[in-house]
Amino acid sequence: MTATPGTPSTQSYPPSPTGRTRRGSGVRDVLTLMSVPVVVALVLPAAFAGGGTRRWFGGRAESQRAEAQAAKDAAAAAFYELDTAQRDLRISVETITAVDDSPAARRAVADFAALGTRIDEVSQRYIQAVDAHDLDHDGLEAATAARARSELTAAKDELVRVKQELDRFGNSLGPLLGKAETQLARLAPAVERARQALLGASNALDAVREKGLGADDLAARLAALSPELTRLNQGAGQHGVAQTLERAERVQREAAAIRAEAERLPERAAEIDHRLVSLRTRAQALTTRAGQVDPVLSELRRRFAAACWQDLQQVPAQAEQNVRQAELKLREAQAAREAQRWPDATSLLSTVRALLNSTDEAVSAAGDRLARLNAVQKDPQAEIERTRFAIRDAQRLAMTGRTTPDPRHARPLDDAVGRLERAVGSLEGRHPDYWHFLTETEAVRQTVAGVVSRIRDERGGGAAH
Repeated sequence: MTATPGTPSTQSYPPSPTGRTRRGSGVRDVLTLMSVPVVVALVLPAAFAGGGTRRWFGGRAESQRAEAQAAKDAAAAAFYELDTAQRDLRISVETITAVDDSPAARRAVADFAALGTRIDEVSQRYIQAVDAHDLDHDGLEAATAARARSELTAAKDELVRVKQELDRFGNSLGPLLGKAETQLARLAPAVERARQALLGASNALDAVREKGLGADDLAARLAALSPELTRLNQGAGQHGVAQTLERAERVQREAAAIRAEAERLPERAAEIDHRLVSLRTRAQALTTRAGQVDPVLSELRRRFAAACWQDLQQVPAQAEQNVRQAELKLREAQAAREAQRWPDATSLLSTVRALLNSTDEAVSAAGDRLARLNAVQKDPQAEIERTRFAIRDAQRLAMTGRTTPDPRHARPLDDAVGRLERAVGSLEGRHPDYWHFLTETEAVRQTVAGVVSRIRDERGGGAAH
């Protein structure tokens, strides 16, 4: 059988040792030869391909490389977390230092700086560990990969520990940070309120001037706040948060006070006008009343002993002098009102009122003295009984719930009895001193009232306990 060209003949193979042709073996050899180009086609592209494809050196080396790469990735994640936490915490520390200059705040800054040094150290060791090992190197040995994994894991552990220290420090800043954030939250509204208060004060002054009223003192006070407004506009970055807050609140208070005084100025002017008229009328009335003191003194001198009226001798002259002084101050107050010097006018009117009050008391004292002396001269027994009743009432109170009185209460009451008897005895004679009698009985009643008050206080305290 002639073979087809290009097709091997079965007769071309050597015989097998048994004399049989190796047909099956020849087929297998042909199949093997035919498969060679396929294998080459699969291997060659892989051998020349780019993109970091590694050669295969055995299972253990690749396993160590993978573990080292995992350690590198974990260290990188820890480094990123630490860096992020440090950045966030730096903002918190800067917030605190912008607001707080207390010893606790300064200590927090120092502690954060120390942590920063520690972070720099562990970060440097992490970077050195990363730079020391090229995990993408084709010839990376298993031992080198294992050493890289160990160093990167140690670096990661250090980064994690420092991150934990940083977290604990951040938690400790809670009170300081809360206080600082509260102040920062108050800052912008406080500055705005100060600006609005200044604007309100300025508008109030303009409204007052339109009514023809002067407010020079208020305008001067408002002008004095202008530098403070400039500092507020410069901001907390230049002057500090705490100082800016304090300045804003102070400016607001002062501007609000200026505005309130400006808004009240028309009412104040009307009040001063009313007081001028009222005090002028009162001074005129006191002039008339002071003229009536001399007849009262004349009757006192005629009917009673000298001790009853000697202290009133200077009343007419003193009343005249006081009224004259009050009228002078009224003219000065009127001039201050016309010049719109409101504080001066108010002060002068207060002086006038004090002068007229003392004059009124002196003039009234003469008439009251005569009335009281007339009453006691007519019926001294009424004054005596009034005083005795007060003493007996106090004695009954002192004995309530007791068989014997407390010496602290009995002694002053016994003294009061004796003093009353001596006062009654002073009425005997041709020219009794009724005024001494009246002052003595009044003094006895005051003493008795003091004893009653002490007894009630003591018993009230005992009941409370």
